[in-house]
Amino acid sequence: MTDLLTIILLGIVEGVTEFLPVSSTGHLILASALLGYDAAYWEVFNIVIQLGAILAIVVLYWRTFWAVLSGLLRGDALSIRFVRNLLVAFLPAAVIGLALHKQIEALLGSPLTVCVALIVGGFAILFIERTVKEGDIAGVANIPLPKVVGIGFIQCLAMIPGVSRSGATILGALTLGVERRTAAEFSFFLAIPTMLGATALELFKNRHELASGGGVGFGAIAIGFVVAFIVALLVVRWFIGIVGKRGFAPFAWYRIVAGGAALIWLLAR
Repeated sequence: MTDLLTIILLGIVEGVTEFLPVSSTGHLILASALLGYDAAYWEVFNIVIQLGAILAIVVLYWRTFWAVLSGLLRGDALSIRFVRNLLVAFLPAAVIGLALHKQIEALLGSPLTVCVALIVGGFAILFIERTVKEGDIAGVANIPLPKVVGIGFIQCLAMIPGVSRSGATILGALTLGVERRTAAEFSFFLAIPTMLGATALELFKNRHELASGGGVGFGAIAIGFVVAFIVALLVVRWFIGIVGKRGFAPFAWYRIVAGGAALIWLLAR
């Protein structure tokens, strides 16, 4: 596979999966195993293009962010609670991620872990969909602080590759009484500090490689960034529509089928 094709493919995978409850990290790990490219060579590339997907959220919800920023300058209580909720939910992942960084990295090299997590997570989504009634908490700023803390800790499950950060936060919010749209949007917004923090850490770790020009070049990273950005723009709008009409079950079945197929392929090699 040529580098350009790999660049475009990985950009599409990142853009499609970052905000769906199917695990972007898990898909990138499986892409490495199934397509046979050198995962170490593409490591920094995979990290940086996540910012393309994050930028898509900023563009899609720019009115929300502008209103929050304006509200903060006025001392508006709703805007303050919005920012507080994002920062509080981000803290558990920041602390636990730093403390268990080496253990998390070890899991990132295991495609089998991804397969099992995809399958188990799919069944978990189906169970939650059928047993948990939708709550009535609407609006990110209106989520009570104890529930925000709970969502933050639930997000930490996504440190296991294949679990899905968005899936963990959305379903965690649903089980805590948050309505569907707010749960999805809170997951989108929470991705900004979470992924910025994770990206900054990885870029710092790989600073010498970037300075020496090792790995994928800046031109390739720029292409992957743009691809991930454009694809994420389209996917997030589609995702909100699907969730409103059909819930999360389609993504659960996808996880089960994709995880099962990948597991069979890996075991049969």
